[in-house]
Amino acid sequence: MRVFKNIRKKLVLSGKIKNYLIYALGEILLIAIGILIAWKINNMNEIRKNNIVQVKIFESLYEDLNSNLNVLDSAIVRYKNNELSLQNTLTYVGRDSETLPQEAKDLIVQIKFRYTNLRDEALSSINNTDKFQFLENGTLTKLIAQYPAELTAFEIQETKIRNIVDNRLKPVLEEHVSLVDMLPKDNKKYDHIRSVGKKSNFSALLNDKEYQNSVIDQLMQIQIQLNIGKELRKKTARLAVKLKQELRG
Repeated sequence: MRVFKNIRKKLVLSGKIKNYLIYALGEILLIAIGILIAWKINNMNEIRKNNIVQVKIFESLYEDLNSNLNVLDSAIVRYKNNELSLQNTLTYVGRDSETLPQEAKDLIVQIKFRYTNLRDEALSSINNTDKFQFLENGTLTKLIAQYPAELTAFEIQETKIRNIVDNRLKPVLEEHVSLVDMLPKDNKKYDHIRSVGKKSNFSALLNDKEYQNSVIDQLMQIQIQLNIGKELRKKTARLAVKLKQELRG
């Protein structure tokens, strides 16, 4: 800066105004170029930092999606088995306890329910912060933004099924079926309660309208859930492929 100051001083003292103006314009241009270079370097650093953040986001999402694909595969198989069990259960309606085989009784009292644990940690991190600003791919950003709604639809339908099991099916089962029947058959410790305890009335259960309606309702909701699950798996796989392509760059 002292060199520039000395040059300006000499030009002013020499009285060469034209040379002074040319020099002044050159100095301004030099300063402007310096500012542009500094801005460009800073901008490149910001882009590099954003790219690092984006890669980390994509890696976390890709890990969650791969986990969800495995979980959904298991859930779809589980719901298909549940669907088949309920369909078989309905074939026993109208039968009496004496003609009902033991495998049918075992099937009727099996009312297990298990939630599907889908991962959404990375999605929640993006949605609850400003990380969307780091995503450059518009199509991918749209898919990521829509995915939480797909997860929610699956979870809502699963809750409907759980409510049928807990609030409708279990009460009517407990009214007609003795929990004694659910004790291990090969454990002699329970021989006494099996011999003197209250017996199950499968005939009354199978002819109970609330039981029939509960089984049918659960069956229909599971069929809906199967469609939701298959569609969710398809969208999960599509999003995972898009992320993998972005990561490969």
